[in-house]
Amino acid sequence: MDLPYLRSYPAHLQDQVRQLLAKDGTGALLQRRYPQAHALRTDKALYEYTAELKSRHLRKGGTIHKVMYDSKIHVVRNALGLHTSRSLVQGGKLSARHEIRVASMFKSTPEEFLRMIVVHELAHLREKDHDKAFYQLCAHMEPSYHQYEFDVRLYLTHLDAGGSRLWGEGPAATD
Repeated sequence: MDLPYLRSYPAHLQDQVRQLLAKDGTGALLQRRYPQAHALRTDKALYEYTAELKSRHLRKGGTIHKVMYDSKIHVVRNALGLHTSRSLVQGGKLSARHEIRVASMFKSTPEEFLRMIVVHELAHLREKDHDKAFYQLCAHMEPSYHQYEFDVRLYLTHLDAGGSRLWGEGPAATD
């Protein structure tokens, strides 16, 4: 069985995941680790969450103008989230508008999954490439970044293998 989300991981980990999938154990494992979904359902709540993480870890990063859930992000083709920067000329000055978009499927996942994606996109404010410095910054902002990234990939593998969504919509946050 091909595991597209886990291709960069060692063969022994991929084999363990295949065994879990064969026993239908991925869902139970993930729900044991992450028993409930976060309550950040609105774009406003997501923006505030992102702004708080940014102010704690990246005070000198660029200003974030928009943060939102985006139902048009296709997880396989694009990414889990997107960071875009548009250049604008205002009064003879060049400025950048930074936007972060998170795939809508992450509205009903554990907070750790959402944090991993937000941290990843915030790291792009300073580091454009996925290199060593980029991942060091991610790990600085979230020490468990690599574990959360693996678990997000495990969840996507679970869904790709026909597993059901593990966390329901839950209570909606208000604006």
